[in-house]
Amino acid sequence: MRYVEAAGVRLSRIGIGTWQFGSVEWGYGADYSEQTATQIIERGLELGVNLIDTAELYGFGKSERILAPVLKEHRDEAFIATKVTPIVPFSPWVRSRGRASAKRLGVDHIDLYQVHAPNPTLPIGHIMGGMVDLVADGAVTHLGVSNYNLAQWKLSEQAAGIPVISNQVRLNLVDRGALKALAPYARAYDRIIIAYSPLAQGLLSGGYSAARLPKDRMRRANPLFLPENLEAARPLLATLERVAQRYGATSAQIALAWVISHDNVVAIPGASSVAQLEHNVAAADLALSPEDLAELGSAAVAFQPNTGVGTFPRRALAALR
Repeated sequence: MRYVEAAGVRLSRIGIGTWQFGSVEWGYGADYSEQTATQIIERGLELGVNLIDTAELYGFGKSERILAPVLKEHRDEAFIATKVTPIVPFSPWVRSRGRASAKRLGVDHIDLYQVHAPNPTLPIGHIMGGMVDLVADGAVTHLGVSNYNLAQWKLSEQAAGIPVISNQVRLNLVDRGALKALAPYARAYDRIIIAYSPLAQGLLSGGYSAARLPKDRMRRANPLFLPENLEAARPLLATLERVAQRYGATSAQIALAWVISHDNVVAIPGASSVAQLEHNVAAADLALSPEDLAELGSAAVAFQPNTGVGTFPRRALAALR
């Protein structure tokens, strides 16, 4: 396992995203939540993964509760990141939500507490006041944000008066926007980008096509999985497969290796099984050549998916309600 050392922390290049834990929208079922999820975390820790990311919103607290028994046995091995949903982002409310997350996780402190998304109606300083209070109380060690643009990230740090060490954003070969400003900022100022959806919800694994559409609600609601986009993605997926053959790897591993090839970037893919977790972790040791990175980049730029809401099929619109 390779690690990123920045902002006073040391994080595994590949972490574990736990949105699927206890969340019915992914369709993994009770056995996954009750058994497989715990096995994934335990195996990840064995392999050197230390970054485990969750949120109070995932399964409405169930994801955090699923993690609690594992953390009880392996607390020192894990760097726990969770998120507050900024619905009522006033200091007392933020403090209560942070303590509630810690209680569900069964920990005395949260390693990284993140604001899940900007609240468009209130100044950033409102929520950061509560976040800083949690740090002062010892309930939280580090602060982070998620889905913030660069200006919002800077404003959050100014409001906090202490480092906001990370920004968790979507980053993959399809969604590369974070590379324009956020990643350079992280590299220049000793901050971290936590890349969620590094496989574009599995599109980049090559497991879906116009003839094999996804069945779960989450992917059905994602326009990337429209037949027209799956057809348009074929050249990119062919490039991933071609590069993967050179390294004796899978397309998914190459897609993950591309994400973490960028300085100060870690990735948090989910995993449907222990075997998938092991494949994800193996990607941390792949070092892609400059030529292969350039080839992947060119193929990614050439893929121009239709992401307009007007293209959604009716069943996808229904899943969003």
